[in-house]
Amino acid sequence: MTGYASAQLGASQGNTSTESGTPPNRRLGLEIRSVNSRFLDLSLRLPDELRALEPVLRTLVTQKIKRGKVEVRAWLEQADTAALPDVNPRLLQRLGSLQDAVQSWMPEASPLSVAEVLRFCTGSSATPEDWSSAIPAVAQQALEALLQARAQEGERLATMLHERVSQLRALALQAVPLVPRLVEQQRQRFMERWKEAMGLAEGSATPEAAQDRALSEATAFAIRIDVAEEVTRLQSHLDEIERLLRQGGDIGKRLDFLIQELHREANTFGSKSAALELTRISVDMKVLIEQMREQVQNIE
Repeated sequence: MTGYASAQLGASQGNTSTESGTPPNRRLGLEIRSVNSRFLDLSLRLPDELRALEPVLRTLVTQKIKRGKVEVRAWLEQADTAALPDVNPRLLQRLGSLQDAVQSWMPEASPLSVAEVLRFCTGSSATPEDWSSAIPAVAQQALEALLQARAQEGERLATMLHERVSQLRALALQAVPLVPRLVEQQRQRFMERWKEAMGLAEGSATPEAAQDRALSEATAFAIRIDVAEEVTRLQSHLDEIERLLRQGGDIGKRLDFLIQELHREANTFGSKSAALELTRISVDMKVLIEQMREQVQNIE
């Protein structure tokens, strides 16, 4: 299911120790994006400072989300840019000299980035920040917001599925009385053909053998086009879909299976169609089932 949520937490909130060396103006941010997928596809984009906490994040997400393509992105930022410390020019000169010396021996060495220079100048590299207690808190906050957004979408999808189920039931009920009517029409055709074949005049008695043959052919025709079994199974699958929607929880994969069964019954129904009315009903069923299948992919 689709959804988006984000959360932020200041360093002073996430660290219990005042001696951790984490500046109070640093802030941790985290966002979670979720789109439709049949299975759980989780990807994490973390800065180097948080890379060691990837297993913790992965565990927290997989405990709450079972399905969907989920992207988790975390970042660290300065809460107040005016609070940035002044850089000592002599220290910058010293760093430049050291970089030149290193690159003279190792030409392929990458130059220092601005972030690395700032860490050296402020001395933060000596006391690395500890975000191990902040990550679970901010991730939990973002996950709760995401699950709430997904739940709201789930309610809309459930309403749509209930509507499609009602429409499928109505189509099945339309098909039930058509079968006896078609059988009677076919029996009349057989009788007329037998009369013509035997050269009987209108209103004359039909030989018993011809009548029995017509009834036999009509019976075979009724068996071929009988959809009572398919209608019963279709109604049973619809009952189960409604039960799962009322139950809630992790029902996406079960609904996937039931949609496949509905497709099978609709296909069989179509193969037995002996009239345009039944063919139309079969096509309408397939359209509704396909709409359900597309939306079921969004349900966890």
